Amino acid sequence: MLDGVLARLDEATNPLPRFTAPRCLLDRQAVGGCDACHATCPHGAITLGPLGQSVQIDPARCTGCGLCVQVCPSGALEYNLEPALHSVKDQQAPESRSGPDASLTCAQSGAGGPSLPCLGRVTPALLSVAGAWGAPLTLLHGDCAACPVGAPDVPARLERVLEEAQRLRAPTGQPARVTIRRAAPEDTARALTVSRRGAFGALFRAGKQHVAQSLPEQPLPFVDWSVPEDRTPQEWVWRARSLKPAPPPDAAITWPAPLVDDTCIDCPVCANVCPTGAITRDLQPDGGVQLLLNLGACTGCMACLHSCPPQAIHAQSHWRPAAFAAPLLLRESDTVM
Repeated sequence: MLDGVLARLDEATNPLPRFTAPRCLLDRQAVGGCDACHATCPHGAITLGPLGQSVQIDPARCTGCGLCVQVCPSGALEYNLEPALHSVKDQQAPESRSGPDASLTCAQSGAGGPSLPCLGRVTPALLSVAGAWGAPLTLLHGDCAACPVGAPDVPARLERVLEEAQRLRAPTGQPARVTIRRAAPEDTARALTVSRRGAFGALFRAGKQHVAQSLPEQPLPFVDWSVPEDRTPQEWVWRARSLKPAPPPDAAITWPAPLVDDTCIDCPVCANVCPTGAITRDLQPDGGVQLLLNLGACTGCMACLHSCPPQAIHAQSHWRPAAFAAPLLLRESDTVM
């Protein structure tokens, strides 16, 4: 029984992000590929290799800053979002919106409260979920110019992450209330404040973290690619869940995704390069084919657009809420290439 409990512990202490090769645009052989993680890493920890080893992370160089995860367009690199989400939720006072702000701090900043190795791990989904909860959130960073973990431009990157989260939250009418600032001396006394509802959960997770810290670090488990629901990165699962309060039916939700025009030749390229299985190509009993899009699983990487031989794919940036309810028919044809 203990083995089962330990196997399910959050891998919060593991500095290496999980890499899911089938989501990588290099492994998918998308036209143009991608080198975002390699170009972004401030420590030279990421090298690009052949198929099956397209992204290699040097554990001796990786600091766990998360900047590669921030820029990965397809969710091939990711950290578990739930520990940070729990920290924000547990600090929220549900009885009042005027209580102390929830906070996430850079571990190098010296500020108290829940911390991340670097605020480079903060993503749009995290900020959008905080907005859905109505939780004011303060992000406290340290001296990023001298930090050995992240990069000097982490605060500027956080501003861009917040802008993306606010675009997602705009149709809900409830923007995220996020403050980004450098930690001040008085922040060193900042303590974890939890609501009565979250107190037990916080204590339980603290116990799990204590046990996890006594274990050797190990990589997160691979995604089971045979389960379609698991192909969607956690980041985009939480982005969709964070669309609360529910946008009105005529609202325009920012979610870049592909459309297909009549120049399509019904080849399988778009479905083959899609890193999350958001595009599926279903053969019909009569010999035709349907091209379907699961909008909630689409990361907007546009590998399909760049790889389409006749350039029949175009990006659409905004969608109505109903588009998330069921797969969208992108194209239906009587023939198959």
